[in-house]
Amino acid sequence: MNVFKSLKNGIIDENPTFRLVLGMCPTLAVTTSIQNAVGMGLAASFVLIFSNIAISALKDFIPENVRIPAYVVVIAAFVTIVQLLLAAFLPALNDSLGIFIPLIVVNCIILARAETFASKNGVLASALDGLSIGIGFTLALVLVSAVRELLGKGTLMGIAVLGGGYEPMLIMVIAPGGFLTLGLLMAGLNKIGALRAAKREGGDKA
Repeated sequence: MNVFKSLKNGIIDENPTFRLVLGMCPTLAVTTSIQNAVGMGLAASFVLIFSNIAISALKDFIPENVRIPAYVVVIAAFVTIVQLLLAAFLPALNDSLGIFIPLIVVNCIILARAETFASKNGVLASALDGLSIGIGFTLALVLVSAVRELLGKGTLMGIAVLGGGYEPMLIMVIAPGGFLTLGLLMAGLNKIGALRAAKREGGDKA
């Protein structure tokens, strides 16, 4: 098991937001501030890691014809744990994220990793996969939210950084701003990836 390769896969090669274009609903909805993005990313990562572990451990005992409902039940159990912990210890964050915490149950990122990876691999590999995808998702949320918060509010982590004279771009804190930010970031990252691939190809030919 190559730890570095697994982490690179979740963060870069199969980044759920920028590469696989999964989890768009929370990506667009909660990225108006970095605090919300970190909270959602960590919550999703917790569910990813532990649901992957549980599904990998139980894969030989789950009948094929009910595997998807079984995965949903496992995922829902960990989502409930996350929601209860947030309500108890971080009520403000829980209120801010709102319905998007329980909606992790049907998040296509979680279900996709359960079906394509955890159900076919060992416990340790599945845990590492959940960690890498969770980190990739969290970093993507933070990057999108940093752009939106900076341009839409003039702040980062709630701290004013652009000065009192800055006129906030209010479009950045509503849905169109989320689409615009995500699209531009995806285009930029894909362009960088294409340039790096072309450079490697040129080096190999040389």
